[in-house]
Amino acid sequence: MCTAATYQTKDFYFGRTLDYDFSYGHEIAVTPRNYPFCFMGNKHVLSHYAIIGMAYVAEQYPLYYDAVNEKGLAMAGLNFVGNAVYHKAQQGKDNLAQFELIPWILSQCSSVKEARSLLEKINLTDAPFHESLPPAQLHWMLADREEALTIEQVAEGMKLYENPLGILTNNPPFNEQMFALQNYISLSPKAPQNHFAPSLPFKPYCHGMGALGLPGDLSSQSRFVRAAFVRIHSVSGDREDESVSQFFHILNSVDQQRGCCDLGDGKYVTTLYTSCCNASKGIYYYTSYDNHQITAVDMRRENLDGNALICYRPIEEEQIRMQN
Repeated sequence: MCTAATYQTKDFYFGRTLDYDFSYGHEIAVTPRNYPFCFMGNKHVLSHYAIIGMAYVAEQYPLYYDAVNEKGLAMAGLNFVGNAVYHKAQQGKDNLAQFELIPWILSQCSSVKEARSLLEKINLTDAPFHESLPPAQLHWMLADREEALTIEQVAEGMKLYENPLGILTNNPPFNEQMFALQNYISLSPKAPQNHFAPSLPFKPYCHGMGALGLPGDLSSQSRFVRAAFVRIHSVSGDREDESVSQFFHILNSVDQQRGCCDLGDGKYVTTLYTSCCNASKGIYYYTSYDNHQITAVDMRRENLDGNALICYRPIEEEQIRMQN
């Protein structure tokens, strides 16, 4: 239950919500250029692009939920339960465990165009990171300031879809999500015209009626439509504060409040965090469910030539600024 988005003003922005009923203990993780990545099949990448993003760090390995490298290439993995299919290792392919895909791409590629050549050779396997951490069923959005791709490995193999919306949620598969958008082609941010009965004096009785029919529920298909509508029609200045603020407003349109998605046994899906990374500058902004104040980590303030992870625990407690 997550949503990812891109946004472009003077700089390129990328981020996501992480919607779940509990947290593994995520951290903002900076992977410097000389941190050693050891991938399946004894493939080692010892020197690479620096990366920043939100990760669950296990055994000093960053299991990234979403991340951006120093060249401005961004990637996020979102739940794709029931459709993601991982295979056994195959000859003639670059076999990677599911959790290795984000670091494999972001460590080596500076653009979506470069990443395509790697993706065409990849087979994602069902190898777990640890016996207590089985492979998550995911699909991914990969984006830079020029283009975005949706990546899905299904029973037929790996599928790459152009993503002109710069939006991704969960099920159904991306091509079905795009097809279903045609159901909403009459929606508009402008006031509607009376096509129902032009001979009658019907007129809008309040603002926003051009978007009547925009779904408001929390399902992944409805969130896809709503996030796409908001992103397409978003308007902001190109200053950093204006751009970041608008990006959070885009993703706040699909925020999940505790109590509205009841899993039973006292468990509820909530938006654990929302991120917005200025991919052009390497600044990672975030909010959490209980902390609406935007907090930032700037990767370029760190030693990016090091070989050890740099991690920051997110500030989870609400930060309230008293004005009097």
